[in-house]
Amino acid sequence: MSLESVKAFLATNAPDITILEHQLSTATVALAAAALGVEEGQIAKTLALRLGEQNALLVAAGHARLDNQKAKAAFGAKAKMLSPDETLELTSHRVGGVCPFGLPAPVTIYCDISLQQYTEVYPAAGSSNSAVRLSPERLAQLVNAQWVDVCRS
Repeated sequence: MSLESVKAFLATNAPDITILEHQLSTATVALAAAALGVEEGQIAKTLALRLGEQNALLVAAGHARLDNQKAKAAFGAKAKMLSPDETLELTSHRVGGVCPFGLPAPVTIYCDISLQQYTEVYPAAGSSNSAVRLSPERLAQLVNAQWVDVCRS
């Protein structure tokens, strides 16, 4: 049902955005970049994190890595990756299709500034063979994300 929740979210909030579905897997940054014919950095990966007592999502460029010191300074707590089961419970999306769209309940969402070097980025769309194309600014606006600097290339 995850892809369906993303379709419903986009139909309501951004009907102009088309979901790109592929025969090939887009479950990892490398696979998604190959399937879409773009740089790995343009893949907007979504990480599910626990920040102290709060869960949050961080969307970052595909080649970026979470910097623990920057994250602790920005979030005021150590960032810990959620397990695949916890991620599924939080987002309704399985690992490989995790995205900030179509969530079952409100979640704090952050976008890392690593996305801003691209005019278009490709976050997943709820399944391991789907994505959407949009600008980083539109992505942040659409999910009401706060910009942060917590990654390194």
